Amino acid sequence: MPARTDRTTDPELRAGLLLARRGQAYFSRKLNELPGDRLDEPSLVAGWTRRHVVAHVGLNARALTRLTAWAATGVETPMYRSPEERDAEIEFAATLPARALRNLCAHGAVHLDVEWRDLPEEAWRAPVRTALGRVVPASETVWMRTREVWVHAVDLDSGGTFADFPPELLDALLADVAGAWRRRLGPAELPRLVLEPTDRDHAVPIDGSAHMGRNGVVGVGWESISDEHVDTVTLRGTAAELARWATGRGAGGVVASGGGAVPAPPRWL
Repeated sequence: MPARTDRTTDPELRAGLLLARRGQAYFSRKLNELPGDRLDEPSLVAGWTRRHVVAHVGLNARALTRLTAWAATGVETPMYRSPEERDAEIEFAATLPARALRNLCAHGAVHLDVEWRDLPEEAWRAPVRTALGRVVPASETVWMRTREVWVHAVDLDSGGTFADFPPELLDALLADVAGAWRRRLGPAELPRLVLEPTDRDHAVPIDGSAHMGRNGVVGVGWESISDEHVDTVTLRGTAAELARWATGRGAGGVVASGGGAVPAPPRWL
């Protein structure tokens, strides 16, 4: 008989599952605050209505469930057959009646959570492949879902804000963004930036190669800042404001050193 509690006993993984479930509850609450006729309005994602965001979040749960099944059975089941298929699914689901769209999102979340709950301890370490082609352990699906539900709850534009996010989530988002930039751009193209959270009295753990500067300021892993001809820009703001900027959701509250313009962040995902 399947377990009624998580089979994993790993404390870090259990904490991650809790954060993902809190995020799902947050997303669901913000979605439930929207009447059906407001789903047609624009979201904070360029080119997407709120319907698209809801469809994407629901279908993402199904895609991650496929990765969880891959880990459990060893049978390769990709998130999507192609990027085109993913985009087509979102466009189609966004046309569903409001009630059906909400049900799609809710059912996908429940199904994924059940699969997580029943996943054997050893299966969490099984390698799976993300839609971006990265091979990661199945445990990575928890973080993939966590960032999805929390950030897209804000994208619904129904009152969600990065200021609502738990501190550990904000720190993890900054680390995730920095890691994505590093993989995509490489040392030569990374901007010379330092993030200075005004509500932290310690270094924010951006990623494994981040370095602590004076007063607990953290460089986003761009150590090759010795070139005296290239200025390093320091961005200041709360951890929530910096995470919002880094994920491409706006620069409100973020201030650049020297009073200069806040640069646009590199693409995250």
